[in-house]
Amino acid sequence: MTAAPVSVPRMKLGSQGLEVSAQGLGCMGMSAFYGPPKPEPDMIALVHHAIASGVTFFDTSDFYGPHTNELLLGKALQGGVREKVQLATKFGISSDGKREVHGDPAYVRAACEGSLKRLGVDCIDLYYQHRIDTRVPIEVTIGELKKLVGEGKIKYIGLSEASGSTIRRAHAVHPITAVQLEWSIWSRDVEEDIIPACRELGIGIVAYSPLGRGFLSSGAKLIDSLSEQDSRKIFPRFQPENIEKNAQIFERVNAVATRKGCTPSQLALAWVHHQGSDVCPIPGTTKIENFNQNVGSLSVKLTPDEMAELESCAAAGDVQGDRYPRMANTWKDSETPPLSSWKSE
Repeated sequence: MTAAPVSVPRMKLGSQGLEVSAQGLGCMGMSAFYGPPKPEPDMIALVHHAIASGVTFFDTSDFYGPHTNELLLGKALQGGVREKVQLATKFGISSDGKREVHGDPAYVRAACEGSLKRLGVDCIDLYYQHRIDTRVPIEVTIGELKKLVGEGKIKYIGLSEASGSTIRRAHAVHPITAVQLEWSIWSRDVEEDIIPACRELGIGIVAYSPLGRGFLSSGAKLIDSLSEQDSRKIFPRFQPENIEKNAQIFERVNAVATRKGCTPSQLALAWVHHQGSDVCPIPGTTKIENFNQNVGSLSVKLTPDEMAELESCAAAGDVQGDRYPRMANTWKDSETPPLSSWKSE
């Protein structure tokens, strides 16, 4: 097993004391959504290789599987490994097939207890609300998470796909340590409102899908390799009417990468790393070779001119298709009712 090519620095995530590796590992694809589940022994070996390489920040959710990704990580972190890692998981999307979003106190507590059991841990380092329940004031959801912090069941609170105003309301109840959001060369809608809100409040930024769900690694040929079970087949940007225009974005990025002597995925990740010391990308992979390549992005240095050139490769008008299919929840529909409207049961 080869070592990762560069050492992985540490970073402070948020203002409450959480320290993580400057790049994390998104674990979803090991168990769900990107084709059939991968062989468990191989995925455990990948997790152990990541830890040995200095990547210690692992991202999962009770929704991945559902539940199977947490169980996988729980097995991988047995035997004294737990103390070396920072474990992040999420709650909020029901696993009953309806994919409803829940943020009421009883659901929050039950979800946390379930994740603790599956992960085999006493405390979750970073616990995110995966999606925002627009029926429940965000203050109510965060209030229950605050209780879980007080009970020692979680250390830090995070939000995912939340608007700037939702983040501000949540942070007023209990400090939010991190906001997870989609951010990459071709997904930049968070820059206008959400990133400034996080920085104003001292909240860490965790960038998921920094490689455009694999598209910024391999371009249009990615589509040909997807299994019938791969959820990316229904994503707007991968549809036939959009793929040809989007392929031009990849070709432009690839040309810059060739000139820089790195891979397009390393270049795309380097762009995210260069956004600031408060940003931690969490690219996912199921292959050690790809993991090593992703870690190699930490040694790619970009000048302001190169950053600007990369951004011009995927100007807003060039990207065809939304980030998600229309029925999906994102920060754009994450507003919750005022606290005064809530009547506790």
